[in-house]
Amino acid sequence: MKKYIIALDEGTTSARTLVYDLTQNKIINIVNEKFKQYFPKPGWVEHNANEIWEVIERTMYQAIKEFKIKSDQILGIGITNQRESVVAWNKKTGEAVYPSIVWQCRRTSAYCESLKSGLKNYIHKTTGLIVDAYFSASKIKWLLENNAKVKKLLAEDNLCIGTIDSFLMYKLTKGEQFVTDTSNASRTMLFDIKNLKWDEKLLKKFGIPSSILPKVVSNGQKLGVAHTKLGDIDIGSILGDQQSSLFGQGCFDVGLAKATYGTGCFILSNTGSSPLHNKKMLSTIAWTINGQTTYALEGSIFNAGTVVNWMIDDLQILESNKVSSEISANLQDTNGVYFVPAFTGMGAPYWKTYAKGAIVGLTRGTNKNHIIRAGLESMAYNTYDIIKCMEQNGVSIKELRVDGGVSRNEFLMQFQSDILGKKVIKSGSSECTALGTIYMTGLSLGAFKNIHEIKKLIETSHIYTNKMNNKVRLELIENWHKAVKQTLGE
Repeated sequence: MKKYIIALDEGTTSARTLVYDLTQNKIINIVNEKFKQYFPKPGWVEHNANEIWEVIERTMYQAIKEFKIKSDQILGIGITNQRESVVAWNKKTGEAVYPSIVWQCRRTSAYCESLKSGLKNYIHKTTGLIVDAYFSASKIKWLLENNAKVKKLLAEDNLCIGTIDSFLMYKLTKGEQFVTDTSNASRTMLFDIKNLKWDEKLLKKFGIPSSILPKVVSNGQKLGVAHTKLGDIDIGSILGDQQSSLFGQGCFDVGLAKATYGTGCFILSNTGSSPLHNKKMLSTIAWTINGQTTYALEGSIFNAGTVVNWMIDDLQILESNKVSSEISANLQDTNGVYFVPAFTGMGAPYWKTYAKGAIVGLTRGTNKNHIIRAGLESMAYNTYDIIKCMEQNGVSIKELRVDGGVSRNEFLMQFQSDILGKKVIKSGSSECTALGTIYMTGLSLGAFKNIHEIKKLIETSHIYTNKMNNKVRLELIENWHKAVKQTLGE
């Protein structure tokens, strides 16, 4: 009996393998290993893709070995990954020939700024994205123009370039499958999200031959076979990490939204079978199952968990996330203090790349605890701004499902519910990203008959409901918006 699903969760700072037991419907093992971050120049961020593959292999074999699992007991493998980061590799050897350019890398910012006057509207309409160095297109262009090894492989018709998932698929299948899925393709700024194909006009503009890009496939089917030293194992899923979290949270219906509070905060809402265009939000593909595509609106908050880390590590006014919850709950309010944490600019719905952070409303009566609470509240206000912006498209967001490390902060989750005036539902699992690709693998390979079976597996640990007076809420939100305008010099 095949009773296990293996999830390969390749993140920005570490890679993990998780083992899911289908008979117990739970994750029974997690093996995690960090890999090195490289910052060769200001604003540049790189990874060694060959090292990432080695870490993936090590964690996979260790996680399977610890439970003495045989390959014929494994139903399949699912992949979830950091999005937008790109890898260039040798088609014949499968070796990466240049460091992976990470989604955080800003080396192509000036080039992207130069595109805005001519291609901004076309890119938004076609790909659902804004013009930004965050996405893959300009990174691929940079590789093609600036690296001798990449140029040589291109001339020899021996070059592959893709997002991390396509590299892992290539390595797992020993070069048999050079594919990506629609959720990852939709983050490249090269993909027509309505017609589900690489856009010829954008490929030409960026100087990218379609022959070096992966084939784009749907989930809901076997995607390939991993040739491991344990034996052959089917691969049943590829999902970008945030879309995988949306799936893992069970946001299968229009109007269901999730927020993952990690280093940043990523908010996605299910918008159904048609892409919705919102000038301040990203429209992205959530997933495609057997040719049927579900879309999402996405808003990114660049700094969430970093606010807590900054107060712990740099200001040294705080011991832990848990203590920040206790301190904040024991205060009546912030004494008029608002914290706008634009450490690396502001994301949705403001999109101010060069903004700097600010703490507004300081008086002689301000103490460190007011700043701590204001730091937590900033995440809730920014999430409110994104949800309200999404609702301008006519999608009524009924509730917010939450996961990620900062979602363990009791004060923040209650305040989030108060500011939204909606239920905030905390997941029963801290592994929603991995669960998304696990559930998708099970659906693709026959462990689950349909999405309704998966719905029954979604667990909730706590439901927060609004306790705030509407007049108080509106006043707090108004003052937050004043603080943002002051920070942005508007």
